[in-house]
Amino acid sequence: VEYATLEWVDWFNHRRLLEPIGNVPPVEFEEGYYRQQQESAMVA
Repeated sequence: VEYATLEWVDWFNHRRLLEPIGNVPPVEFEEGYYRQQQESAMVA
């Protein structure tokens, strides 16, 4: 059961595509968000 849960969490975070955020996996969207925040902080 634990392994199946880990597989599902991996799929949920890394492979599933979300239409509201541009059909990208949540992890990819989050990486872009934090990259943008760092760039904004460097400019300020």
